[in-house]
Amino acid sequence: MSRGYDRTLYILPFDHRASFLKNLFGWMGPLSETQAAEVVGAKRIIYDGFLSALSNGVDPSSAGILVDEQFGAAILRDAAARGVATAVSAEKSGQEEFAFEYGDDFARHIEAFQPTFCKVLVRYNPEGDRAMNGRQAAQLRRLSDYLAGENRSRFLFELLVPPSRAQLDKLKGDRKTYDLELRPQLMVRAIRELQDAGVEPDVWKIEGLDRQSDCEGTVAAARAGGRDHVNCIVLGRGADDRKVRAWLATAAAVPGFIGFAVGRTVFWDPLVAWHGKTATRAQAVAQIAARYREFVDLFAAARMQPQLHPAKEG
Repeated sequence: MSRGYDRTLYILPFDHRASFLKNLFGWMGPLSETQAAEVVGAKRIIYDGFLSALSNGVDPSSAGILVDEQFGAAILRDAAARGVATAVSAEKSGQEEFAFEYGDDFARHIEAFQPTFCKVLVRYNPEGDRAMNGRQAAQLRRLSDYLAGENRSRFLFELLVPPSRAQLDKLKGDRKTYDLELRPQLMVRAIRELQDAGVEPDVWKIEGLDRQSDCEGTVAAARAGGRDHVNCIVLGRGADDRKVRAWLATAAAVPGFIGFAVGRTVFWDPLVAWHGKTATRAQAVAQIAARYREFVDLFAAARMQPQLHPAKEG
């Protein structure tokens, strides 16, 4: 199967696990059956918001969900039955170094759901721990090779490039300067190193970039060496609404960015209000639907008018 994915892709991701339990419910460690059911119920609210957005005008052929098997198995099956693009996470949650959630049994779990995408979240700084980078690349090569087979899921790669201590020290701890001046070039290097290691995603899920030139450089790296149909989407990183809107508008103007995966910025505040009993379930669903729809409309509009509002360079 040739690598790449050319269709528009607006993903609502809610595969969060460790952070979801801790920050929404205040739980850590093994869950009781009752607690697990509460988590499943909370994720169903997000999914119902997604379905509401589809019933109110979002094109189902461009929409997708990303959810974990542990708490989202029923959701994955329902979405697949509806013909909606699905993505399931393969990584163990909350780890600095990539590891498979189900170890060497990863393939069986992917095949159980046959999702449109198999997704991994990977922290990879090319100037960071080289031994760890090498171990991660070897594991990811296994997954990449497996997914390259016929009738298998596409490969969705969420690349995070956290700053090393040395990098932050040089910038006197200024993370904004790191994001603007250093992270874009590190992302390109990370993509190239992973490609050289035999890791071949169909779609790169990329942290937001402030300059169109950096978006263009990222696409060029993703498509290098004849990978003409490999594309990128923007992740939200839990940033505030204003920042996410700016990232989406910047990326949408660049060919090779086909959409986004924005989760917490869409669902977090409505879920917190529901959990705190300051909003009803129906209100939370409606708010999630409206927020997701707003980002879809923003990205679509920005793609139609790429030259009217170019991102400020420098």
